[in-house]
Amino acid sequence: MRGGRTKVSQYVQRTSAQTGVVPMAEYLVVAGGGAGGGSGNGVSAGGGGAGGYRTGSLSVTVGTSYTVTVGAGGATSSSSYTGNSGSNSVFSSITSTGGGAGSGAGGNSATAGGSSGGQGHQGSTQLASSPAGEGNAGGRGYDPGRPSTAGGGGGGAGAAGSNGSASGGGAGGVGLESLISGASAYYAGGGGAGAEANAIGSGGTGGGGNGGNSSTTASTAGTANTGGGGGGSRGYDGTAYGGGSAGGSGIVVVRYPIGMAINGVGGTVTTVGSYRIHTFTSTGTFSFVA
Repeated sequence: MRGGRTKVSQYVQRTSAQTGVVPMAEYLVVAGGGAGGGSGNGVSAGGGGAGGYRTGSLSVTVGTSYTVTVGAGGATSSSSYTGNSGSNSVFSSITSTGGGAGSGAGGNSATAGGSSGGQGHQGSTQLASSPAGEGNAGGRGYDPGRPSTAGGGGGGAGAAGSNGSASGGGAGGVGLESLISGASAYYAGGGGAGAEANAIGSGGTGGGGNGGNSSTTASTAGTANTGGGGGGSRGYDGTAYGGGSAGGSGIVVVRYPIGMAINGVGGTVTTVGSYRIHTFTSTGTFSFVA
């Protein structure tokens, strides 16, 4: 189930024998974002795709310990124009897929992921989210010849990355809003693309990093614990190679209503209104105890 606002559902279901409770935990699982593409002379790179975004509710067995994995953001590459994809985040049976990396080599070398990376300036193929349902495609590149090349923005959980154009690098796709932590927050925005001489692509709302431009503006990384994609690097910077920026790490949030006969253990625990909230910004475990 994808969505920005999390709906309250039936959290406690009586067993047929009325001998206990089966708790229903609400979750948000966001994977690490992909890194933006790197650049060389005359190359404008695509932005990194956002980490996969999944939200919903599922039953959790009392006394069972569930490993929670928070995916790292994709690192920049020192040996390839294409960045590295983000890592998966996991809670119980729910897995969100790491964001795809942006391309910078000019061809269609971006990678697919929870949301997919944007192509470098010569890349014309939009990669769909893989697996489907966790995010959106990255944008296409733009190549009318130097000095006006531009990459495509990385896909976000709420929208595809924009294509590069004569105006500059494509913007990263917007993420999605969640209220699971008790306040509005956006996650999984795509990374903005780089441009050789025109305007940079801005990162998508939800932690996406900005692209870079010429020799004046460096790309920026995706924001930690949002799953935002990293920005694609600038075009001509006078060097043979310049890496794009890293993706942001993911996050896992679990919540349930106060007043049940059981409590959860794990992560950073807060109470907001009628909910108890467990936030994981690094790998840990979650369990309900009587």
